[in-house]
Amino acid sequence: MPFRASFECLWCGTAHTCRGPDDIEGWAQLCPDCVGRAGDNGFLRFRLHRALAERGAALGGADPGAPGAATPVAAAPSSGAHPTRAPATPNASGADPGLIAYYEARAPEYDDWYLRRGRYERGPVHDTAWAAELDAAGRWLDDLPIRGEIVELAAGTGWWSPLLATRGDLSIYDAAPAPLERARERLLAHGLRAHIHLRDAWAEPDHAVDALFTGFWLSHVPRPELASFLAVARRWLRDGGTYAFIDSLPEEYSSATDHPPPAADRSLRRLADGREFDIVKVFYEPSTLERALLDAGFATARVTTTGRFFLTGAATA
Repeated sequence: MPFRASFECLWCGTAHTCRGPDDIEGWAQLCPDCVGRAGDNGFLRFRLHRALAERGAALGGADPGAPGAATPVAAAPSSGAHPTRAPATPNASGADPGLIAYYEARAPEYDDWYLRRGRYERGPVHDTAWAAELDAAGRWLDDLPIRGEIVELAAGTGWWSPLLATRGDLSIYDAAPAPLERARERLLAHGLRAHIHLRDAWAEPDHAVDALFTGFWLSHVPRPELASFLAVARRWLRDGGTYAFIDSLPEEYSSATDHPPPAADRSLRRLADGREFDIVKVFYEPSTLERALLDAGFATARVTTTGRFFLTGAATA
């Protein structure tokens, strides 16, 4: 179907007007709510996949950095084959196809990292410290003055989304569909709602909001690209809005038992099925992030740590 700037949703009949020609809703002719439900409806899923292909063809090829763009997942290795290692070089938009493929493939086991299950178990001493600091990070986020219209970029499986959804009108975005489906299930389990869309974290904001959150995303931004991403973050916010983030500290007991130590701002990640992905993983110093946030136009910035495992940061636009 051709792009339509205004239409009645093919599924529910709701009238919708798109913000711009990149909006996937206009290509699918589905309202935002129906796009968000595509994971559990065959027709909606079919229309979304066709719309992605149609938009990509019309724009001269799919762009992983554009709103709604998806990236194919690296194929699972056959028996006896060497593990697949996805490419990991960011494209012109800043999006990293290898990173998107990694999180799409990792979605079924991602929460094992939060819950210290399986390969992420590190013994009672380290796992107890992890749980305490994860709880501290959650309480820190809960104490922030986040209200109104909220955007969560690179939301993954939505670990933090239920907390944010209690604070206002939440939109969660990720470039990989599989993690977003798990985020949707998490919100439903809590009886909460959010607007859920495929969209890369590097995509240009289409409107200003009151608060922006990223969880474990800044560590996937290469050092030369940090200023560019923080400029995107600033453009998401109205004056007085809050950008909050939680991220990783360089702690050997944070990762899986079979992951080699990160080196030179990169990390080799191994999935349970043996696939390997070489991804960007930068452990920024709090002072580096504070300075970069101020340089990006934020009025205030404060970055602290929970001790061993996590960074917590907040900046005011």
